[in-house]
Amino acid sequence: MNIGLVDVDGHNFPNFALMRLSAYNKAKGHRVEWASPAQRYDKVLASKVFTFTPDYDYNLLDAGEVIRGGTGYDIAGRLPEAVENSRMMDYSIYPDYPFSLQLFSRGCIRKCPFCLVRNKEGYIRAVEPVELNPKGNWIEVLDNNFFANPQWRSAVSYLLKAAQPVKLHGVDVRIMDEEQAYHLNRLKMKQNIHIAWDLPQLDLTDRLKEMVKYVKPYKITCYVLVGFNSTIEQDLFRLNTLRELGITPFVIPFRDYGNERVPTQYERDLARWANRMWLFKSSPFEDYMPRKGFKCGAYLKKAG
Repeated sequence: MNIGLVDVDGHNFPNFALMRLSAYNKAKGHRVEWASPAQRYDKVLASKVFTFTPDYDYNLLDAGEVIRGGTGYDIAGRLPEAVENSRMMDYSIYPDYPFSLQLFSRGCIRKCPFCLVRNKEGYIRAVEPVELNPKGNWIEVLDNNFFANPQWRSAVSYLLKAAQPVKLHGVDVRIMDEEQAYHLNRLKMKQNIHIAWDLPQLDLTDRLKEMVKYVKPYKITCYVLVGFNSTIEQDLFRLNTLRELGITPFVIPFRDYGNERVPTQYERDLARWANRMWLFKSSPFEDYMPRKGFKCGAYLKKAG
């Protein structure tokens, strides 16, 4: 069978599902390649992660069947069971990315109103790790909530044995304890540890102060969700607290699943200020001038 692949989101980051599908079908003896309008395919397998990504024009392809998957198309969609249970990964389809992708768990203990993970993957559970990239120089750990995994100690042991730098995409500061912080320091980090302060109603100041006792603050990046039931004052409280603690913020304006909400000008300006460390450290948001003749203190006056 001749199979074509389509990464609808573009090749900005390897698509985990397509790598599994490619490996599985190649092991079955099928020919698998990136879909091209110049070829005839028995089947095209397409994956789309984000709803805001423009769709692919499948009319360009000569295909007997097109199968679309991923959260960008259907939150309830799943890989075939045989593929989901396979550890095989085809890293050759993304030769420009010299790292491994890894998952030790699926799902999450949280059910945050702005997040799709719980609806898509259910309550957190451990999963079997997939193959590592034989040419990989570090490991991207994609778990949504790494330390909520009931088998997180086994995951840490796996990573220590792999002896490669690690990038953790999801660490929940609300459940972090001294033992977990100790093991974080044992891992060689490729980049900062990623945590989140998404709900403005929760004051995480004390939890963050506890975390920086064990993990140096410059090793931590904190995602800050804005535009989802938060005020300007709540946004700035979170960001100013992070600055006082020496933690790097990364502001993310909220987007809904249906991609109907557009970030406001205030949210875009806040993200530009906070996500540029030299700006964030050099001046308060009130003094930031994103455009000639406009100072962001006007947002606070309007809110007041």
